[in-house]
Amino acid sequence: MINPAKLFQIKNMWDRFTKNHPKFPKFLQAAAQASIGEGTVLEVKIIKPDGDSIASNIKLTADDMELLNEITNMAREN
Repeated sequence: MINPAKLFQIKNMWDRFTKNHPKFPKFLQAAAQASIGEGTVLEVKIIKPDGDSIASNIKLTADDMELLNEITNMAREN
């Protein structure tokens, strides 16, 4: 069971995050509208201030899509 107080705290933190990084939610919206589906490759790259970087990617499976759809539906309900 999700603690409502913790959920409220996370919501407040998300609001601050999106205020500090307004392009990121727009990126997520564009990605959601890009018809991401099974077989799509998601890639993440992290670049530290000293220039070191790491990257990884995943190819989405049917199970991954089910999870993403549930998260999307939850976000739309709130």
